[in-house]
Amino acid sequence: MSPASTWDEPMRLALDEARAAVASGDVPVGAVVLDGSGAVIGSGRNGREADGDPTAHAEVLALRAAAATLGEWRLDGCTLVVTLEPCTMCAGATVLSRVDRLVFGAYDEKAGAVGSLWDVVRDRRLNHRPEVVAGVLAEESAQLLAEFFAGQR
Repeated sequence: MSPASTWDEPMRLALDEARAAVASGDVPVGAVVLDGSGAVIGSGRNGREADGDPTAHAEVLALRAAAATLGEWRLDGCTLVVTLEPCTMCAGATVLSRVDRLVFGAYDEKAGAVGSLWDVVRDRRLNHRPEVVAGVLAEESAQLLAEFFAGQR
């Protein structure tokens, strides 16, 4: 398994994406996809409010951008880095994209599908199971979310 500190720099890029989501009133979640050499080939931030699209989650948008960059839906050798534990939709998209690794920051006790409520990405019934690295810069990710939701009350 990869040491969490290896993923601090890419997680900071995902946090930058998350911060940018706030401008459109979206929940601050950000994601980047890295190729095998560590280069960013896709990025995304929550855009449900901005786009009026229920599927515009950071992970989905980052995976779409990476697939467009590669010209291929199979993201073998890639890593998805996201600030919040993916929901069921995003965990499913992660499995279906065939990324090698999923790195996330804060756990999502209400909707997380990588260990909190479900564990979609490690379900042995599925044909692909990426490596999971959890808790990378989790406090920073959680703080960003807490500040956003405190402002909503």
